[in-house]
Amino acid sequence: MSCVGVRLARFFVLGALLVLTGCATVDFDAPKPVDLQVTPAGSTVLGRYASTLRRAHPGLSGFDYTDDGLEALAARVVLANYAEETLDAQYYLITPDRIGLLFLDLLLKAADRGVRVRLLLDDMQTAGFDETLAALDSHPDLEIRLFNPFAGRRWRLGDVLTDFRRINRRMHHKSFTVDGQFTLVGGRNIAAEYFGAHDSQNFGDVDLLCVGPAVNEVSVMFDEYWNSRWAVPVAAVARPLADPAARLARLRVELDRNRAAVAASEYGSAVRRNFDFLTNPRDIAWHWAASDVISDPPAKVAGDDYDPALGVAESLTQFIDSARSEVTIVSPYFVPLESGMAYFQSLIDRGLRVRVLTNSLAANNHGIVHSGYMGYRRRLLRMGVELYEARVNAPVAGVSRGFSGAALATLHTKAFLVDRDRVFLGSFNWDPRSAKLNTEMGVVVNSASLGAMVAADIDEALRAESYRLQLDERGRLRWLDESGPEPIVHAVEPDVSWWRLLRVNLGRLLPIREQL
Repeated sequence: MSCVGVRLARFFVLGALLVLTGCATVDFDAPKPVDLQVTPAGSTVLGRYASTLRRAHPGLSGFDYTDDGLEALAARVVLANYAEETLDAQYYLITPDRIGLLFLDLLLKAADRGVRVRLLLDDMQTAGFDETLAALDSHPDLEIRLFNPFAGRRWRLGDVLTDFRRINRRMHHKSFTVDGQFTLVGGRNIAAEYFGAHDSQNFGDVDLLCVGPAVNEVSVMFDEYWNSRWAVPVAAVARPLADPAARLARLRVELDRNRAAVAASEYGSAVRRNFDFLTNPRDIAWHWAASDVISDPPAKVAGDDYDPALGVAESLTQFIDSARSEVTIVSPYFVPLESGMAYFQSLIDRGLRVRVLTNSLAANNHGIVHSGYMGYRRRLLRMGVELYEARVNAPVAGVSRGFSGAALATLHTKAFLVDRDRVFLGSFNWDPRSAKLNTEMGVVVNSASLGAMVAADIDEALRAESYRLQLDERGRLRWLDESGPEPIVHAVEPDVSWWRLLRVNLGRLLPIREQL
């Protein structure tokens, strides 16, 4: 066949695929029971522990903060193993690597004990995962729903081309709630790189372990999403399994092998050394404070039907507006747009100190986001914003104890600190995608002690793990590294090849900034 013939054949095959996938639709009205949180029982192990804590701090929520990936994984393992009644997990992403499989094993083992397990998973990253999810969903005590799913399960390009406006809006929430007594929230998805277990690159992130009224707020939010029309039972979209019992049995073998391999590794030994954080509760330095769980409503994915006044972006604006002296923003993906630039100028005009930490180009795992950010840097510096970029060789908490030897680091923490005594931690990035497209969540905590801890971590990250951006006498960008005995000044984007820098600069020409 000639080259022209090959191209024509490919064109017609692609056209046929688009027609076939474009005709598929999602049944958002598929039957599903309305499930609500079970009234927590104080008689469970976690219930008794939580009751003891709450009695000493009526009306307040308790928070334990960690930036260590191994501690974060240990917390999930311990909580899941203690679960007696319910386990609700809501995530944007679960990767079927050794950490993702270990996580699914925790859910399955809990369901085997009779715990009611609900997993709500965004559908963006589930390609090729349907059989595994359907097998898990076949368990009588484990139910999975997919948020805003693709109609085409094998060929997703058709959905992108025919239904982009809907597909472009994703659920970015992260929460893990056990027995209605404790919940974990923050920025971590479920994959090796979020827990210091990846061989080449790991993400620096944080978790908040919560007890008290904040847990009920997260449970109410989970129920709202779980019962929304956008949460579709996996059985309504995935191809039916010929023999669900046999497929689940094969999955159990795979999960058992993975669990044994992780347990036998140096990484597994390092994680186990963190297991006593609940069995020896005196080791937890709880921060007790008033708080507010904030979340976008599920209807945000409907676009025009969404009231921005009800969302996280508006709540965070009000939170930052309350600042008296300083504001610190940690956002791995930072694209301020003109509206954000005007807002930062208003903060500077009020006399506030404004600091921003984001990823350097070398550390950014989404180069196109850097394309949308880099053009604002000089203007931010000129108006008085203190701008920092995380180094790709910065240490990630927990990695050295897990012996993974990862050489690269990516900042993934999303934190907003106001006056060092109030902090937001959650899933929200300062970019158009978080503000306008994805659903987000997090917790605002009014605590001087927690604020001081977060502030100390940020201060250290700015000093020892980041470049401070400056303008020289001719207005050119410079990257100042003050981590060593003598400051080092870089005249170009540090630690990147000319080819990557060229590609990112070319990305600035694309008219997609509102999508970043």
